Amino acid sequence: MAATRIVLIEDDREISTTLQAVLTNSGYEVFPCSNGIEGKKAIESQKPDLVITDMMMPKMGGFPVLEFLKSMENAPKVIMVTANEGGRHKAYAEMLGVSAYLRKPFAMDLFLGTIEDVLAGVSDDDDSSKLKRKRTRKSS
Repeated sequence: MAATRIVLIEDDREISTTLQAVLTNSGYEVFPCSNGIEGKKAIESQKPDLVITDMMMPKMGGFPVLEFLKSMENAPKVIMVTANEGGRHKAYAEMLGVSAYLRKPFAMDLFLGTIEDVLAGVSDDDDSSKLKRKRTRKSS
């Protein structure tokens, strides 16, 4: 069985390197990109199962990537990661079809759990979501 293919679009070298290592060690095939322009090219050439994109990046940020994905016929699922606290940004990302939205910094178990949930088609709003149970347990 082929590994799940992930395009990772993150401009911060340290964060990108860490996420790549975590994903690779978890059995995913990772295609790192440092901006949205590279990300769009990788999405077209690699046909990933999942895209993980930062919001704010030089050259092209995450929102144009989401707009590009929304125009695709069989778009991969997408997780947006950001340090931005704005509720309007999250609402816009959701309108553009993100499957999950993570605010940095986040725990790696939450990150991997979110990926598993998204790939399994479990919604953030689904009461049976492992992600929701994790959040509930952590906040208890």
